[in-house]
Amino acid sequence: MGSEAYTPGHTSNASDFMAKRSLQSHGQFFLPYLAPGVSVLDCGCGPGTITLGIARAVQPNQVVGVDFGASQIERATARATSVGIGNVSFRVADCYALPFPENSFDRIFSHALFEHLSDPVRAMKGLYRTLKPGGIIGVCSPDWGGFMLSPASAQLSRAIEAYTDLQSKNGGDVHVGRKLGIHLAAAGFQGVEMSARYECYASLTMIGEYLALQLEQSDPASAQTLRTWSSAQGGMFAQTWISAVARRSA
Repeated sequence: MGSEAYTPGHTSNASDFMAKRSLQSHGQFFLPYLAPGVSVLDCGCGPGTITLGIARAVQPNQVVGVDFGASQIERATARATSVGIGNVSFRVADCYALPFPENSFDRIFSHALFEHLSDPVRAMKGLYRTLKPGGIIGVCSPDWGGFMLSPASAQLSRAIEAYTDLQSKNGGDVHVGRKLGIHLAAAGFQGVEMSARYECYASLTMIGEYLALQLEQSDPASAQTLRTWSSAQGGMFAQTWISAVARRSA
């Protein structure tokens, strides 16, 4: 990454939170484009749980996962070894300066990365360069303009606003989801197709703690609001995820 700060950080809480994601749960929109015989780059792979699902889908071809967090690469590599998946490798890399030659991959996947970038089009241009002509890219990000929270309160709204303000100050864009197609087109991709879905978190305690930890230093009152809200019965946290698929021209 560039001058941005990664808002979730790489704490055990954040890594465990990300590690619950799988290709089936968070990358299903890209499944139709994965098959044995294609090479794949997962840009912003985090702890690698989605990447491993991709590797299974395209065996025996190679999958590479990259992330700027060394601790995430270590965790992803260890997990791949523990489950015996050999057609995947992980390496530390900056999404703005990918260490791959032009036309390296048949497919590129990126999940929950672009909301943290101050210059997403620049990053997408690097992905365009790395993708083979005729190759397909799939990206997905949340959009904080579509949340549905219950039970609602003024205090909870202020706490969510505090988190979105923090991510914005860190260089991200909490509304990038709706802009993914626009950014892909600006980077040179064609045939953009957009889709959206809601994710309802089964554990309010986990999402509440995940958000609260980011606010403990800057806004402890909002952190406590999130913890109190997440311990109530009958609540809901529904998050909008927006996906975009596009092609590099042949």
